Amino acid sequence: MSQDLSVIVLAAGKGTRMKSDLAKVLHPCLGRPLIDWVLDQADAAGASHQVVVVGHQREAVMEAVGGRGVHFAIQSEQKGTGHAVQMCREAMEGRQGQVLVLSGDVPLLSGDTLKALAHHHDAGGYAATVLTAIFDDPTGYGRLIRRADGQVDRIVEHKDATEEERAVREINSGIYLFHTEQLFRCIHRLTPDNAQGELYLTDVIRFLVDDGLPVSALPTQDAEEIQGVNTIEQLAHVEEELRRRQGTRVD
Repeated sequence: MSQDLSVIVLAAGKGTRMKSDLAKVLHPCLGRPLIDWVLDQADAAGASHQVVVVGHQREAVMEAVGGRGVHFAIQSEQKGTGHAVQMCREAMEGRQGQVLVLSGDVPLLSGDTLKALAHHHDAGGYAATVLTAIFDDPTGYGRLIRRADGQVDRIVEHKDATEEERAVREINSGIYLFHTEQLFRCIHRLTPDNAQGELYLTDVIRFLVDDGLPVSALPTQDAEEIQGVNTIEQLAHVEEELRRRQGTRVD
């Protein structure tokens, strides 16, 4: 990874589908909060600066990870992923290099995948690189739309996609590597003109493409890695997968 790598972890959401009063990123996964696994990913990537975006139960989240030397950005109202990153401007003041955006509920992502993402990004000199996956059933996920020559055009959320766009099987993982300056140059151009009335971080990709800057997408070789946790059932699944990957599964 770049020697000047920042990481932003999106961890402000409530996680209503968990049907629990506990903030989603604080749910235990093999005895540790979900977000703890994600901060391990940031460490594995070689981050020199980490910012955790907190909102719901922010005091509890800050207490849970405060000992890891991270910085915090507060998103008092959850108005979308783009809004979450907007809240990081002060915590990212003066940072150069690259910034990796991770989701606080994706514990299976490996250091090797992040290193592959960084190598691809650096080798191509891209303004942004999106980690993607190919799903047989991409329902519910944002779609990575490519141009006829295979280059990235935009990302379209499922609720905003046309029938033709919904037929695309390459999905957005929600994991991005940006050139820091380019990200914060574009982030305040976001508008909530979409089905959810939110500020989408994905629109930054479109801005960069429209500005003529190089943007790439790298499909992961292991789609399991980008599995997020939105339900108790999904939490049980990623716990089992973590046990398997650690070689500690007991039948």
